[in-house]
Amino acid sequence: MTSMTTVDDLADELFELKMTASPLEATMLGVPGRDHLLDDPSLATEEAVAARARDIATRAGALEPAIAEERVTAAVVAQQATALAEMLGTRQAEYTIADIFVSPIAGLLTVLPLIPLPDAERADAYLQRLGRVPDYVDAVAERNRAGVAAGRLPIAHHVRATIAYLDRLLAVDVAADPLCGQEAPLAAAGFDAERERLVAEVVRPALAGYRRVLADEIADHGRSEDQAGICWLPGGEEDYAALVRVHTTTDRDPQELHETGLRIIDELAGDYAELGSRVLGTSDLGEIFAKLREDPAMRWHDADELLGEARTAIERAERVSPSWFGRLPAQRCKVAAVPESEAPGAPAAYYMQPAMDGSRPGTYYANTHGVEQRFRYQSQAMAFHEGVPGHHFQLSLALELEDLPMIRKTAAVNAFIEGWGLYSERLADEMGLYTDDTARLGMLALDSMRACRLVVDTGMHALRWSRQQAIDYMRANAPMAELEIVAEVDRYLSYPGQALSYMVGRLELQRIRAAAEAELGDRFDIKGFHDVVLGGGALPLSVLETVVQGWAKAQP
Repeated sequence: MTSMTTVDDLADELFELKMTASPLEATMLGVPGRDHLLDDPSLATEEAVAARARDIATRAGALEPAIAEERVTAAVVAQQATALAEMLGTRQAEYTIADIFVSPIAGLLTVLPLIPLPDAERADAYLQRLGRVPDYVDAVAERNRAGVAAGRLPIAHHVRATIAYLDRLLAVDVAADPLCGQEAPLAAAGFDAERERLVAEVVRPALAGYRRVLADEIADHGRSEDQAGICWLPGGEEDYAALVRVHTTTDRDPQELHETGLRIIDELAGDYAELGSRVLGTSDLGEIFAKLREDPAMRWHDADELLGEARTAIERAERVSPSWFGRLPAQRCKVAAVPESEAPGAPAAYYMQPAMDGSRPGTYYANTHGVEQRFRYQSQAMAFHEGVPGHHFQLSLALELEDLPMIRKTAAVNAFIEGWGLYSERLADEMGLYTDDTARLGMLALDSMRACRLVVDTGMHALRWSRQQAIDYMRANAPMAELEIVAEVDRYLSYPGQALSYMVGRLELQRIRAAAEAELGDRFDIKGFHDVVLGGGALPLSVLETVVQGWAKAQP
């Protein structure tokens, strides 16, 4: 007799599928056994993974667990498996050519230098990985060629930026190459020399070959900035609808999200007027934006100043967090600069979660490229979003949940993850973390950016806006530095739908919290609420609402 498949069995099956499909992700999470392998970006592999994911989703949806926690797991498995299949079905590897980590090549070159090499075994595995880079690069080139043949064209502007990115990387001395940067104190003798040899004789020739493919075979076929959204690609409207579902975990359509963004932009004008009157002596939105952009006192002097402020903000948040959270991460949040090789095309800040084995800490990366053009008043809100109590708390605590299956600890639910980050920016104000009203203006500025994301992401990918239309809209409605606006728009073009997850997630978190406060009244406990929200890993928004409702009903 065959034993019945349990919820945990399916959870483990999906996690194993994801780790097998992405050995790099496995290594970054600290899951052993695949440290010598690279992902396989071929279409055949993607289709096989998608088929297995759809099968897992179907079986998870057919389960009827009696235990509440198992029902949550079944819902997470079904959503994550469906999302994986839908993501792969959009064939983004064919047309996503960019100089930031969401593209296959830049992503590989971003992640490899972050891999810790704490022992001889993992140092040797890293060398094996470097030896596999040519096969990976060739497979990506084949996907790019297939994209051109099928009319799924990259953006010409992004192809040129990727060529420039590779030129910068290849111009660096081999010994200073980021791929040679990790310390490996317990590696076998000769490791450093062999790593440099592989980078010089194996990796760099492969990257130079890929650069030639881009320059000679792809660049002339790139689509223009006037047709930058994926709605211009064959099947692009359906693909974007799928990506909206994946990234928001809702069925909201692009037009509705577009209008939500427009509404929030209008509502923020009143908040700007109030703070602008106190800080800048004017309630006029245009004057407020001009002063925020043009006043030299609003800009950084150097990278050390920027990084120092980020560390100070995170340390301040760490001190008061015990009053707002019952559970705190075991490891503190590290702050570092975005690596120079990727900084020109990278966003203003991002977070990399820790490895489960403790070999790599959770790290907030702040972009110091063009530091004199970046605005200091946004720094605190960014630190609270990316670090504490934002992504560092959510992602680190998820990995520490001992009683949950791995897929629950590592679920890629952007609406929850980024929604929590944006919720944390506003929570930081409740926690008394902003040092003054100027910093609160930074909080509003980031709100403007996230509301703009709803407008311009849907604008470009569903409503056929040009790249310049998106830049112009953000320039008019968010007091950001020009280089950040351009980098943001290019990021949305490279990662369709992901930018929607921030504001959609925050609005849902705030609505769910308000409902719990209304039901519990004086019995509402903010620490308990935060612990239940962060106590189940990243959850689809509808599942999170059910979990919080159950928690509220159980309160004495």
